[in-house]
Amino acid sequence: MAKIIRCRDVGMDCDFEARAETEEELLKKVAEHAGTSHEMTEIPEEVLTKVRAAIKDE
Repeated sequence: MAKIIRCRDVGMDCDFEARAETEEELLKKVAEHAGTSHEMTEIPEEVLTKVRAAIKDE
């Protein structure tokens, strides 16, 4: 079962969504997006906690 995350699910005004087979793959996509679209060189622990809580099974 695939996993999905949306930027809006963590409070961002952004239409990005990502899908992956594992949480690890999904977090890599999120980190890449955060760097390119939100200029985040590092994801703060509180944001990472929100991201993990917002991941849904598809």
